[in-house]
Amino acid sequence: MRWTLRTPLLVALACLALVPAGSARADLFGGGGGSKKDCLMVFDAQVNYPPGRARLVRCTDGDPGCDADGLVNGVCEFPIAVCVNSSFDPARCSLNGVESVSVAHALDNGDPKFDPQFQALQTRVDNEITPPTTEVDACTATVSFRVRVKGPSASNRCRKEQKRIRITTESTLIGGKRLRDKDKLRLVCDPSSVECDPRVLFSGTFDRIQKQVFNESCALGACHDSQSQAGSLLLEPGASYTNLINVVPENTAAAAAGWSRVTMLDPNTGDPDTSFLFHKLTGDLGPGFGDPMPLSGPGLAADLIDIIELWIQGGAPATGWAPGTD
Repeated sequence: MRWTLRTPLLVALACLALVPAGSARADLFGGGGGSKKDCLMVFDAQVNYPPGRARLVRCTDGDPGCDADGLVNGVCEFPIAVCVNSSFDPARCSLNGVESVSVAHALDNGDPKFDPQFQALQTRVDNEITPPTTEVDACTATVSFRVRVKGPSASNRCRKEQKRIRITTESTLIGGKRLRDKDKLRLVCDPSSVECDPRVLFSGTFDRIQKQVFNESCALGACHDSQSQAGSLLLEPGASYTNLINVVPENTAAAAAGWSRVTMLDPNTGDPDTSFLFHKLTGDLGPGFGDPMPLSGPGLAADLIDIIELWIQGGAPATGWAPGTD
């Protein structure tokens, strides 16, 4: 279900990157729950696709009409907020009273699908709506959801990527029972072009590795995020580089072999053969060296393993481009 108010002031407010908590909303989407319960929680988002029956947000990277950062950088930025006890369609839903609002995958507790953006939205709900509440049209301020396109691949091609927000809202007691409103919102980011230039999307080789490899496959729940730190290795942005360069791995076989997580011989030269990270990704491991990584899901694409190998050979620079990696 979607409701829209066309008052110019409200339309302007909806386009702001940050809308103060509790403000009236101009572009509301029910999220797909049953129409008689949908007013318990609604999304404030520029739902625009498919035309004529919009139920998701779809944007091309860099389109100023829907990408809040307005840049061709491989990322679409979507400002998203939520409101409870909505009064915008009383003919279909007039319930009032919300007991709880739970954003899926918002807890950093080892959940492999944990996402800090889901956590940020849950925090806004908890601090700005503060369930339980009967306040009408109680809303959060916006959270910037960032969706990065897939790629570049070996042929420097990019594909669309998406993210789904799922929220379960429970009512206060109504006739001795609680009603549940289960809603979802899909965010889709299309590349600005099928072909994409790594030098446009990333600031250097390590930035590319962080965003294309560590963020997507390693710094996740139960692996190398801040909560789990499997093998005492943290691969989140801001920490991964110092956790890798010439650090002795916790694995006893790799340490006994004289390997480092990433072996840097001098400022311009590294050694993939004695870099535990490289062997973990290729799966070239003997007894006692542990399992290949990523531990779950498909293995890392060969072209990304090649980029990591070239990065190590080039001295594993923290900034700039190692030869052959762009």
